[in-house]
Amino acid sequence: MDSSNTQRKKVAIIGGGLVGSLNASFFARRGFQVEMYEARSDIRSSSVTRGRSINLALSHRGREALKAVGMEDQIVSKGIPMKGRRIHTRSGKRYTIFYGIKNQYILSIDRANLNKGLLTAAEKYPNVKLYFEHKLLHCNVDSGLLTFSGSDQMTKEVTCDLIVGCDGAFSTVRKQFMRQTRFDYSQVYIPHGYLELKIPPKNGDFAMEPNYLHIWPRNTFMMIALPNLDKSFTCTLFMPFDDFEKLATGEQVLNFFKTYFPDSVPLIGEHELMQDYFVLPAQAMVSVKCSSYHIGSQCVLMGDAAHAVVPFYGQGMNAGFEDCLVFDELMDQFQNDLCICLSMFSKLRVPDDHAISDLAMYNYIEMRERVNSRWFIFRKHIDNWLHALLPSIIIPLYTMVTFSRIRYHEAVQRWKWQNKDGEHDQTHSRTTTTYNPLARICES
Repeated sequence: MDSSNTQRKKVAIIGGGLVGSLNASFFARRGFQVEMYEARSDIRSSSVTRGRSINLALSHRGREALKAVGMEDQIVSKGIPMKGRRIHTRSGKRYTIFYGIKNQYILSIDRANLNKGLLTAAEKYPNVKLYFEHKLLHCNVDSGLLTFSGSDQMTKEVTCDLIVGCDGAFSTVRKQFMRQTRFDYSQVYIPHGYLELKIPPKNGDFAMEPNYLHIWPRNTFMMIALPNLDKSFTCTLFMPFDDFEKLATGEQVLNFFKTYFPDSVPLIGEHELMQDYFVLPAQAMVSVKCSSYHIGSQCVLMGDAAHAVVPFYGQGMNAGFEDCLVFDELMDQFQNDLCICLSMFSKLRVPDDHAISDLAMYNYIEMRERVNSRWFIFRKHIDNWLHALLPSIIIPLYTMVTFSRIRYHEAVQRWKWQNKDGEHDQTHSRTTTTYNPLARICES
């Protein structure tokens, strides 16, 4: 497909979140006529932040996608480097587990600011149109017909050559796939929820060391804190829903935090803790897997619509951004031939996205429990030392996932080879035998 042909083709991107807005730039750069439809209002002009979200961790895969559309420097300049995990014990002691070798770090990124930046960048292309408050009601993949409900409650029909479903874990586009034969789909809610709190600045500066992801691991639950540009920290408590339900009063919440996260109480503030804990209920986390990601040459799923993952590896956004980049690379390789590119996209991304889904489940156990183990900490140091000594032979799993573009499923295979006689391999074998890996991991 030459450039003149792409200019005659219309791409409809459903969903204006992170992956949808980034995709708009990718397709626009190729000359397609791009229309992006978002069910909610424009986040850039909305006075109310919609819902809550866990802070985002931007790493190599996501940065490579941003670099491809010329946005890496802009986004990185608004992130805070985190070079490792800062572990908080119940006694108040702290120690560090570095992510990798010297100078390797991930970035704490504000989701709303990132989304705004991506929308603004997409809007600068003359062949891009953004439509907000347009809820998708129905899509006909065969004809390319899309039916929307606008803010005036009137229906609107549009046609396109390619439908790109970036409309999240509860994707309307994906419902069309459910009618196809040989389409596999499954979802699972983990028994843990999350709740967000805030650590404000102290005397105009960060209340804790800013260049770390802070973790309070307590075996069956944990709290984390990520730094923000305004020198605050966003804290996220991950805990079984049964335990959330036991904390019904402010006094119970305060006593719970004094028992399990004592050093966080003066940082959050007793009064603020007792109030903010009840502002919103604990939120659920869902993991979605499906296959394949495309229908013919007319429709493709990307991001959470294809593979919603739990947040414990910090790869949800990065995997979604890599979807955009991989598809763009395929378009280069196959001269914009949508039929070939969509088929190859499913072939490449399904095993990778399933792998990171399982790894995200596994990493929750690591973050809340294994980091308490002296053997685990020793093993991390040894892994990093061996990697520095033999960088092409021994690569820690976290390094492969976070600081490279080694395919996710290949990283898992290599990890298993490196640990074929070790505990990690035994644990991972449990994570991949069933779609609910959390239950199996807990047995280890």
